[in-house]
Amino acid sequence: MPTESTDQNCEQGVEVPYKQIDPDTLRRMIQEFVTRDGADWAETGCSLEEKVDQVLRQLQNRQIKVVFDLTSQTANLIPCR
Repeated sequence: MPTESTDQNCEQGVEVPYKQIDPDTLRRMIQEFVTRDGADWAETGCSLEEKVDQVLRQLQNRQIKVVFDLTSQTANLIPCR
């Protein structure tokens, strides 16, 4: 009985240094990331811009990184190991 390779389900990504991304593009990328689940940040006492700034600080502190997925041709923010 053949087994399915788990490698097919993994992202094949390349880390992209956030400093090499145009600042406006990076900000839009972060805005898209923090609004993916449809969260209304005002309900939590945090504005969208405050949340974007939090994520930007996480990038600067190397808590997260930008990875470009070669399979889906999309960029994502993921935690650093």
